[in-house]
Amino acid sequence: YCVRYPEIEPDRTGFTNIFFTMASISKLSIRGVRSFSPNDEEQVIGFCFPLTIIVGANGCGKTTIIESLKYAVTGSLPPGNKSGQSFVHDPNAVGQSNVKASIKLRFNNRGNNSMVVIRSMELIQKKTTMTFKQLDGILRTVDPTTGQRVSLSHKCTELDRQIPNLMGVSKPILEHVVFCHQEDSSWPLQEGAVLKKRFDDIFDSTKYAKALEAIKASRKDYASQVKDLKAELEGLKSHKHAANGFRNELEKCQDEISGVDDQINECVKIIAEEDAIIAEKRKILLDIQAFEAKLDDKSFELSREDAVLEKQKELLGDDVMKDKATDELKEM
Repeated sequence: YCVRYPEIEPDRTGFTNIFFTMASISKLSIRGVRSFSPNDEEQVIGFCFPLTIIVGANGCGKTTIIESLKYAVTGSLPPGNKSGQSFVHDPNAVGQSNVKASIKLRFNNRGNNSMVVIRSMELIQKKTTMTFKQLDGILRTVDPTTGQRVSLSHKCTELDRQIPNLMGVSKPILEHVVFCHQEDSSWPLQEGAVLKKRFDDIFDSTKYAKALEAIKASRKDYASQVKDLKAELEGLKSHKHAANGFRNELEKCQDEISGVDDQINECVKIIAEEDAIIAEKRKILLDIQAFEAKLDDKSFELSREDAVLEKQKELLGDDVMKDKATDELKEM
């Protein structure tokens, strides 16, 4: 089948054709199931494409093939088989205490990779009762990188989930549509509640309803988160407004600080000039002090000379006066 996408390498029509390979079954082998004896070789059935018609007499195993296909891909036993006891070959028919049955199915998954699923069962005959047991299954494939066969053992419940996913078809569709048992083929005519449940399983309406509930819950949670975020946004807006005010005030303070820095630089320049003037004045003051020291020394020397001179005058005073008197008398 094909899906058209408008965005991935469009052709002339504006769309791109992307082809997907549908899952298909190619071969089935049965042993120890219903009329297929466990002591005989495996009965292998090949399926043709696109259609395979199975023709045979009543009781030859036509329904067993459908039941085996259904069990191989879904793990569901046919209806009314006493918990699987009537699905496995009767041990009393072969004179054994236990019978092991196996179903192998080769199919191509939705990625067109060939795979083989092997499911095994065991029926044990006791004195008065029989016990049915499902054994672990095997999923076999080929490693695309190495080309070697890889076999993985799985529990039955795990295989029941994996095979439908590998085939790309839901389990209810495989059970009730593709491999529907003939005894259960009239399910569309059942009562309303049963029919509704069957359609819900086929169309995954329960999952859809759960998805809607999850969407509603998510929407409610997101609405609550949006409400909280809006309240937080209002708080952040007020913080932003306050931050803008602080930023403007900070810029104003920075401008003032810049002006003060300019004034400080101017004062530093003036101080440097005054320091130069003070240094020059100090130099002049030192020169004055040195000159005053010399002047003091000279004054001291002068006073000392004056004292010497006075003393000499005192010593020479009398002789001078006598000479002066004699001269005056002569003039007279």
